[in-house]
Amino acid sequence: MAEAIPRDIEGAEVGRGTTAQRLRDDLMVVNMGPQHPSTHGVLRLLLTLDGETVVDLKPIVGYLHTGIEKNTEYRTWQQGVTFVTRADYLSPFFNELAYCLSVERLLGIEAPPRAMAIRVLVCELNRIASHLVWLATSGLELGAISMMLYGFRERERLLDIFELVSGLRMNHAYIRIGGLVMDLPEGAEDQIRAYLKELPHRFDEYENLLTGNPIWRERNRGVGILDAATAESLGVTGPLLRAAGVGRDLRKDEPCSGYERYEFDVPTRTEADCFARYEVRVAEMRESVKICEQVLDSLPGGPVMIEDPKLRWPARLSVGPDGIGNDEAYVRHIMEDSMEALINHFKLVTQGIRVPAGEVYTPVESPRGELGYYVVSDGGIRPYRVRMRDPSFCNLPALPVMARGRLMADVVAAVASADPVMGGVDR
Repeated sequence: MAEAIPRDIEGAEVGRGTTAQRLRDDLMVVNMGPQHPSTHGVLRLLLTLDGETVVDLKPIVGYLHTGIEKNTEYRTWQQGVTFVTRADYLSPFFNELAYCLSVERLLGIEAPPRAMAIRVLVCELNRIASHLVWLATSGLELGAISMMLYGFRERERLLDIFELVSGLRMNHAYIRIGGLVMDLPEGAEDQIRAYLKELPHRFDEYENLLTGNPIWRERNRGVGILDAATAESLGVTGPLLRAAGVGRDLRKDEPCSGYERYEFDVPTRTEADCFARYEVRVAEMRESVKICEQVLDSLPGGPVMIEDPKLRWPARLSVGPDGIGNDEAYVRHIMEDSMEALINHFKLVTQGIRVPAGEVYTPVESPRGELGYYVVSDGGIRPYRVRMRDPSFCNLPALPVMARGRLMADVVAAVASADPVMGGVDR
């Protein structure tokens, strides 16, 4: 039988008795994922272990193969919304918002005030929904089964609201270039107000259940520490950065879509561990409730889509006594009276809008941090390039820092506190 060739942890041949060979004997390399339930999808973690202690952690991505960025280059500008909303599937409204804001900047337009306010409303409801999923799944992974049931119970109510507003529970394509696909339906405001009134009491229940719980505290206190200097050097944003004491929030620092009109605080902590991230996210949900209530109290009237016949189809605003709606009257008009309007309408239907050449980068504050869209136009009817700065992807390099020197069980808590969504990572 042939003698086995000594190899180091990377598989390279080494001589007997070398440091690399002793390392091979002392340490164990194991895969956690990509099918592990605690890696939040198809994230693969290559762990180097000394017994139960993590010596090193290497995140490995690329198992989802969505190709969303490339697909947008082969679709019209408006069709791109239906792709980007599927990237971070737990916060689809934020992807739609960042993409549409980028295209609107290239066009030199701004959505109507009512559309901007509703954008803020649905995004903040989406932030609550995303944090509820994080809290529910983190509770499940660390043994708090009741928290999983409560979190998904409240999220289900939110998905009902999203379905009422947009027609879909997820992947809504509700925010469009120039505004929204449609206005809030009758009864939506009352249903949202009733839900917002309940939420603070639910948050109290969560904190009563978890904050003083000795098991929850032991699994999170002092675990996954990521100090501010390291976080900033790695490009980490969102709750991970704010839990380290840095109060960076794009809603305050670079407000978009009218966020500057609303009063809210940016919760921060200084402990920089998993427990601090839990406290930050719960506090952020409370602030989102405040923002939503302010939006509803000051919701302006008017249209929800820009009134520009070169950028949109005619909308049926009312129906006359003869039963003919505005869109039907418009089509009759262009068919009989205006050849120019007929040609423009035909081109909008078949090709979509044409965006002036240029490039922009537009960031928004998603539930996981800075979500930015770099959009390039060559003056055509579809994007030349669309690139996402997804916070899940940008926060993953922090995992090795958070896990080194901790027990393997602490990796579960560290990954949960980072809250990665692989749809955004493998976009």
